[in-house]
Amino acid sequence: MRSTKAVSRTRTRLIGAVATVALAGAVGLGAVGTGTAPVLADPVKLENPVQAPSFADVVELVTPAVVSVRVSGERLETGPASAPFFDMPGFENLPDGHPLKRFFEEFRRDWRSERPRRPRVRPISQGSGFFISEDGYLVTNNHVIQGGSEYTVVMEDGTELSAELVGTDPRTDLAVLKVDGEGRTFTYVDFADDARVRVGDWVVAVGNPFGLGGTVTAGIVSARGREIGAGPYDDFIQIDAAVNRGNSGGPAFNLAGEVVGVNTAIFSPSGGNVGIAFAIPASLARSVVEQLIEDGKVERGWLGVQIQQVTKEIAESLGLDEDKGALIVDANEGEPAAEAGVQPGDVVIAVDGKNIDSPRDLARTIAEYDPGQSVELTVWRNGKATNLDVTLGEMPSSEQMAALPGEAPSATETDFGLTVTPAEEGPGLVVTDVEPGSAAEDVGIRPGDVIRSVNSQPVSSVSDLQAAVDAAAEAGRGAVLLQVERDNANRFMALPIG
Repeated sequence: MRSTKAVSRTRTRLIGAVATVALAGAVGLGAVGTGTAPVLADPVKLENPVQAPSFADVVELVTPAVVSVRVSGERLETGPASAPFFDMPGFENLPDGHPLKRFFEEFRRDWRSERPRRPRVRPISQGSGFFISEDGYLVTNNHVIQGGSEYTVVMEDGTELSAELVGTDPRTDLAVLKVDGEGRTFTYVDFADDARVRVGDWVVAVGNPFGLGGTVTAGIVSARGREIGAGPYDDFIQIDAAVNRGNSGGPAFNLAGEVVGVNTAIFSPSGGNVGIAFAIPASLARSVVEQLIEDGKVERGWLGVQIQQVTKEIAESLGLDEDKGALIVDANEGEPAAEAGVQPGDVVIAVDGKNIDSPRDLARTIAEYDPGQSVELTVWRNGKATNLDVTLGEMPSSEQMAALPGEAPSATETDFGLTVTPAEEGPGLVVTDVEPGSAAEDVGIRPGDVIRSVNSQPVSSVSDLQAAVDAAAEAGRGAVLLQVERDNANRFMALPIG
């Protein structure tokens, strides 16, 4: 063990060494300091940097108008009812045949079977919404509130308010609720002019994904006029902002804080956001919402027709220059179109002078009119345009379908790969066989189909079919248009005759 004096001498020497190093360092630094300081080059940077847009101002402005919507509805209680006393454990341990065990088991079985299942109000869905007036009207999706009986609106600050259902429109998936704020004034937003929305414009989505209220995401308008099979009035704005479950009914804003669309659907194989979301355009939403507030429902014009797309083959068979318009498959008897003289095989190419490009275009255009209004339909018939005046009816809740006629026993082969027999009721040829590899099979004709007309001319025999084909060939057309009835629905098919 070292002595105290030895340790003291060693410590003294170490302190002296440190002092010497410190002095040398000071001298060295002093020598450097007497020279010229190094000049550092300016850092690399852009003279006029392009700043990415900040959405903070927009978010601060609009967030108070966006709410969470909680929906509850009556549901029968699930599972067997239980008797509090007779379900207590222990009775099953009694020996089999014991009178008390038989008594408890029989009583419990009878009590469970006879006790009614009571409906209880339970949460069924949760979504988003936004105020469109200071007195508490707000917009959400129909599928958010569907099946509900109680509606709770959760404000940005966490305040919960009860709401009443004003009206719904399942065809466009929109609904309006009304909150009674007892004199409270609500922050609200307005709809934009979506005609000015361009692909590439910024959009900000605010909503309640997965119950996380007040969530903000941003993206751009990636497409317009999308049809996703949601209904006859599909005309969605596609955006790439992160929209998930719970965002339904929430708004998509432009950078001015105006609503350009109501978030409604997403495309996702996994159920989560993959960058493809669809919003109802502001112009359609505004029109529907105004009617719901005023009348509690939406009334639309009604033609009473079945329509289908005009393909290139169909356009050629009818002598149309372009494959545009809406082909009339059937005009329901007694409905406005039939009363005005619209016939199967007509192609609607304009309404009040506005060109019609597709069946959905016709459906959306007619829906913008009120029942009882008169419109001028321009139809293509027998190689020329014809104008017809139609007084629109009111769209019913469901469409009526015609009955499919039976088949006759005799059959005749044709030169088009078809074997047909006259229909028992009305004009028509029932297809009993289709030759494999024939043109008829290629266009989709099946056994059981009923050919009602060829180039708008009723057919009841093979000779009628052949005459229509000969007339089309003389007119220089490469196909004939068949009106085919299948599964109580009509469609048109262009059959090549070359």
